[in-house]
Amino acid sequence: MKIAVDGMGGDFAPQAIVEGAVLAAQQHNTSITLVGDEGRLERELDRLQAHALPITICHASEVVHMDEAPVMALRKKRFSSIRVAMELVRSGEAQAVVSAGNTGAALGAATMILRPLRGIDRPAIATLLPTQKGASILLDVGANVDCKSTQLFQFGIMGDVFAKCILDKPYPAVGLLAIGEEDTKGNDVTREAFLMLKQSDLNFIGNIEGKPFFHGVADVVVCDGFIGNVALKMCEGVAEMYGQALKTALTRTPWRRLAATLLRPALQDIRRRVDASEYGGAPLLGVNGTCIIGHGNSTPKAVKNAIHMAQRFLEERVTERIQEEVERNSDIQDASGARGRNIWRHIRSTMSFRGEREEEDEEVTSEP
Repeated sequence: MKIAVDGMGGDFAPQAIVEGAVLAAQQHNTSITLVGDEGRLERELDRLQAHALPITICHASEVVHMDEAPVMALRKKRFSSIRVAMELVRSGEAQAVVSAGNTGAALGAATMILRPLRGIDRPAIATLLPTQKGASILLDVGANVDCKSTQLFQFGIMGDVFAKCILDKPYPAVGLLAIGEEDTKGNDVTREAFLMLKQSDLNFIGNIEGKPFFHGVADVVVCDGFIGNVALKMCEGVAEMYGQALKTALTRTPWRRLAATLLRPALQDIRRRVDASEYGGAPLLGVNGTCIIGHGNSTPKAVKNAIHMAQRFLEERVTERIQEEVERNSDIQDASGARGRNIWRHIRSTMSFRGEREEEDEEVTSEP
């Protein structure tokens, strides 16, 4: 089992990336291939005295920077670190990819090189968020701005497998993010997805609103990438705001500073629960290979945990199990597709009838 790590991806690359890889190799005995500028990566390993660890280097002469347009960069930079890392997985030289670089580039490279699984229209980015009951999965959080109902259904299947394998939930509760709990809430896409999820053998609990998400009412929450990304960024902003407000309040007077000292263990426990680096990264579900996407500002700890998540994905055969579940539920997708085709035929027939009627009206009015 070997994991390819994009050594040049991220705000603090290559230092933080190499340090995280070294931690993963030391603590979990993970076999790692660092992909990037060989000279710079070698110097980092020298600095950390880590050449005895199971870490190798694969040279990649180019980097897709955070501010570059992903599609254009991938076309121009054929030897970029993220593209070379994906090629290692496709060729079988590595079994997983971890990158804290340009998210769009990672998504594009995975879709282009690894390709989606059979029965998956589009891959989705899933993230773990803390709740009162532990952690829940939210997907998609940015890969797909607009989604069809079948794609939301596929997200539900992928999230269900993720929860079973990584969160150890034998029968995870799956919810659909909506503007109300009633079955009829939402737009046409979410209402159609609701029906598909309800027909499946998933433990579908129906629509859920944003407020009860953090109560842990669902283990998996499905939405399109536009809503998911906005929700994720708002959660990050609220967490930062409350953290700063709490720090200001607890340091305002000497007595409060004393109280803060006494509360330090409890505060550290809360901080660990909401610390994104504890989860490491967000898996890209639905491609032919394991791909973990880290935050651009990933610390060595976050990189280490992202690598460990990739290792767990491989051990639990998450990708293979997603493929199996998608194929097992293919009849529901086929039925939905048939309904869509029937609706389109009806629309076309109506349009044709209207056109014919207009021609008939013209003929009548043109008669002497």
